[in-house]
Amino acid sequence: MSKSIRLGIIGAGAIANVHLNTFAKLDNAEIAAVTDAYLPLAQQRAEEHGIAVVHENPQALLEDASLDAVIIAVPNQFHAPLAIEALKQGKHVLLEKPMAIDAEASRTIVEAVEQSGKVLMMAHQMRWSGLSRAIKARIDNGDLGRIYNVKTGWMRKKGIPGWGSWFTRSDQSGGGPLIDIGVHMLDLSLYLLGNPKPISVYGSTYAEFGPKKEGIGNWGTPNWEGYYDVEDLASALIKLDNGATLSLDVSWAAHSASVSEDPFIHLMGTDGGVSLVGDKGSFVTHADNEVVQSDVEPLEGDEDRVLLSKHFVECVLEGKQPIAPAISGYTNMRILDAIYESSRTGNEVKLNWD
Repeated sequence: MSKSIRLGIIGAGAIANVHLNTFAKLDNAEIAAVTDAYLPLAQQRAEEHGIAVVHENPQALLEDASLDAVIIAVPNQFHAPLAIEALKQGKHVLLEKPMAIDAEASRTIVEAVEQSGKVLMMAHQMRWSGLSRAIKARIDNGDLGRIYNVKTGWMRKKGIPGWGSWFTRSDQSGGGPLIDIGVHMLDLSLYLLGNPKPISVYGSTYAEFGPKKEGIGNWGTPNWEGYYDVEDLASALIKLDNGATLSLDVSWAAHSASVSEDPFIHLMGTDGGVSLVGDKGSFVTHADNEVVQSDVEPLEGDEDRVLLSKHFVECVLEGKQPIAPAISGYTNMRILDAIYESSRTGNEVKLNWD
């Protein structure tokens, strides 16, 4: 392979456009083909970004022998079939979150990755923010000691996306805010913890706003002829095999008057603690029996999406294992499935990794 790669992108919506704008900043990658279920939108993106080829459908793009890799930026229900077919066609894959609609579909992707020998990377951009990287450096340096408790979440007050569209239909999305934004916080928390395995999950989900067409946000296009059968709030406690506990709270809509709408992570260790709230970070420890607190400054460098894209290209060109590999996406989905199951049954769900 040459020292640059040619990519195709499946999907031409808002997230796809983010990828298009990001990869345009790289000098060793070119998005050379695009497709979308709505071809006029794909043609529009091609004109906007100077993309030479618009394929009529995903299969045609995946069979394009001139492409080294593919970006999959489509509704959740299509993640697994497209990722698996891409791998079968010998393409490397950059896959938008969540990995798939459920853990079983995610497992089939992992198997396809193992059989193909190709790179599949999850597009979890929050791992790449300057603040996340700074916090990871503090953890790796041992500043927190042993981390034994983590609280994370993202509590939006009025942010239900695309009411009635695929966003709010469980057979197409897999769920509501838990699978949409909760997966970001879950992924970043596990990454900062060093990727321990979850061993048990207890959780509950609620739908108090969506069924009444309340709490509607600005993202996505509503379909008022559609329906809403997902949660709009979820809360869970996850026990990990290293003895730590992780609590997760997320919502698209909630009367959370005292809670910021910024994503947050609070990591508590034996020697210190770190908090990330929005774009602010702080470190706390004890010295001479007094609490000492200081700011965590973000590391300098490119923006998160650029770093993510550069890493993907580097992994493809050099055969490296990505920082967000297929197994991380599968682990996230096993936890999300367990939260939904626990909510349905009212019981703790234990996870077997044998």
